Amino acid sequence: MKVNLKIFRTFLFVAVGVSSFTACKKYDNPPPVFEDIKDFNGTQRKVIVISIDGLSGEELQKAVPTNLAALQKNSKYSFNTLPTTSNAAGWVSMLTGTGFSKHQTSADNFERTEHGDDEEHGEIVNFRNVLDYVTQYKSVSTAMVTTWDELRNYVRNADYAPDVNSDLAVKDSTISLLSKVNSLGTIMVNLRDVQKAGEDGGYTMNNAKFKSAIVKSDEYIGNIVEAIKARKNYTKEDWLVIVTTNHGGSNTDAKSGFTIVSQPNLKEYELKKSGFNPALLTGTSARAIVPNDNGLYDGGETKDFTVQMDVKFKVHQYWPGFLSKGSDLRGSNMTGWLWFQENNKWAVVFGGTQNGGSGKTQIVGGDNAGDGDWHTLTMVVKTTGSPATARTVTLYTDGVLSNSGSILANKSLKVEDALRVGHKYVDDTGNDLSLYTANLAYYNVALDATTIKNAINLKDITKHPNYGNLIGFWPMDEGSEGTYFNKANGGYNMSLSGNYKWTYLEDDYAPGTEAVPITAKISIPTATSDIAALCLYWMNIEILADFNYDGKPYLNNFELEFLKD
Repeated sequence: MKVNLKIFRTFLFVAVGVSSFTACKKYDNPPPVFEDIKDFNGTQRKVIVISIDGLSGEELQKAVPTNLAALQKNSKYSFNTLPTTSNAAGWVSMLTGTGFSKHQTSADNFERTEHGDDEEHGEIVNFRNVLDYVTQYKSVSTAMVTTWDELRNYVRNADYAPDVNSDLAVKDSTISLLSKVNSLGTIMVNLRDVQKAGEDGGYTMNNAKFKSAIVKSDEYIGNIVEAIKARKNYTKEDWLVIVTTNHGGSNTDAKSGFTIVSQPNLKEYELKKSGFNPALLTGTSARAIVPNDNGLYDGGETKDFTVQMDVKFKVHQYWPGFLSKGSDLRGSNMTGWLWFQENNKWAVVFGGTQNGGSGKTQIVGGDNAGDGDWHTLTMVVKTTGSPATARTVTLYTDGVLSNSGSILANKSLKVEDALRVGHKYVDDTGNDLSLYTANLAYYNVALDATTIKNAINLKDITKHPNYGNLIGFWPMDEGSEGTYFNKANGGYNMSLSGNYKWTYLEDDYAPGTEAVPITAKISIPTATSDIAALCLYWMNIEILADFNYDGKPYLNNFELEFLKD
């Protein structure tokens, strides 16, 4: 049995899969298990993760170099891994199995930045990295090889963390560890020259320096794979080789990444999101918010704006809010705006209580919105005069006028509450939500009835006649992790939390979502957080609920290929 003093030091600060700086929630940590679980064929599983920082899946797919192409032939791979918010965020997701919406780490110093919802004062949670779990549960050594000092410090629990200053040294140190440390079981390798080349001329194959750096990184990967095969106990080991990226492109223009998960017995298969994959929001805790919009979605007192979203209610329910830029409705007190379900209808309430205006101006939308089918709901706010002499809200259901009314007396809709998809209290009701949402669009202009009607079922938002006025657009079909990515210029991503679950609706597409042929029996969208889950899965370490992982160990769908009697 291996006793690692690092673990006992860690337990002084981290007693569970996640740690909290508040006393709101406690978890019991399972006892450590040091016995190695062998495969049926008696070999010992081991894993190496190599990140080519800054390389997007789109650019790699244009010209897959020699050694990556060889790994791809025996792999499950994707050129469309969900983007991450920054270089550090990608690495934290890779190491902790959680998306940015949970770990909230994006700065290069790897310190958490807490945005949060002003309505909530949630606990600040730190997540253990995958090497910590491996050390706790397995009698193997771990390593982190990188030129990035801050990353090396972040993963300071690794048994081996050589201080290197170039990708060449990263390669050489990795090969040295593989040749000299028989106990090595999980190793993280970080290649950064591609990212540096992208900073000097662009993250594209059209940049000769960028392309050359990719070829050189591929050469290093080939050298590392050969070193694995040259290990004296290689025939008794079962290595999983994962090549991925922390972040495609630059921090200011994040692109989708890539993932290659290779093992000799795996058959080549491209991992794709198939069909429609929205999140089901249920109960009273599920929500997605823009943590800080810098006033972009502030309704104000004179602003014109249009909000539209595809919705599919699973149940008839009275009064739970489901989309808002406003406070809860308490009696007649309310500021901002809030959409809520009213049995088979939908309705919107406005208020300006905090700004000296009236509260609770309610306008009911169309019938049959809750019939279990997809519907497109639209709200238009238009102001006349300056100062305002009229302010009107108009509601449409599937492009058809439902109702309208005046909100002039409410005065300003300005409120600190976040733009939010998900449960909101209406007259203190705690009635549960159960709905799918998609294609939330926010325009900084009041769209007219003809434009709204003609654009119903529009699949390509860039073809909308008012695309230039679009300041927020969230398709909401990521299928993994905890972020709704904004696709409009200048907008912000939304962070998911609470009781949400990604689902596979096959060909039940929302009206504004383009239907694509279903080419696979299962839908496997890939994310950076999957890397930690795959590592634990391959090392035969059970992923417990307390780990709070977003990542998926999707190799469990292909066990017939590599589990041998």
